[in-house]
Amino acid sequence: AAAGLSLTDDAAVAERAGLAVTIIAGSQDNVKITTAEDLARARRSIESQSGTIRVGSGFDAHRFGPGDHVVLCGISIPHSHGLAGHSDADPALHALTDAVLSTLSEGDIGVHFPSTDARWKDSDSSKFLEFATRRVKERNGKIIHLTITIICETPKIGSHRHAMRSHIAKLAGITLDQISVQATTTDGLGFTGR
Repeated sequence: AAAGLSLTDDAAVAERAGLAVTIIAGSQDNVKITTAEDLARARRSIESQSGTIRVGSGFDAHRFGPGDHVVLCGISIPHSHGLAGHSDADPALHALTDAVLSTLSEGDIGVHFPSTDARWKDSDSSKFLEFATRRVKERNGKIIHLTITIICETPKIGSHRHAMRSHIAKLAGITLDQISVQATTTDGLGFTGR
């Protein structure tokens, strides 16, 4: 019945058929895509909002040594041994730092904080992650989420998870719901199992 009529959209068709059409407030971002130009405009809008998305990866391991605690994600956990390293030997913050730096293609933690430099001897690894996240912000980037999986037989991580997440969130300047701290064992296999 509408053939040959100059109806511009489904609302016009409904009105022509005698149906009531109600206009409601909408969003300028909710654009109707009808033509190829509409699709190109929508694509440009999405790209301008999201920018370039980068995902980083990091890994670190430290051997046990003398001590009465280990530091993981900036949290001191009582333990029968410590972790050996030039700084505070926090493998979790080292891995997160490497992951963030990898998104920037700016090398790894050793490039910025070499173990040959006495300034970093016994240093709090929190400084390293703060540096890396600050570099992201300086380059107009935004950290959406940080996740770390800690692989160790001992100490147990569960009761420290919230403190770890809170500390990372503070260092990175993001919210707690943007941080994930997971832990697993290797069931006694490999160097972590030993």
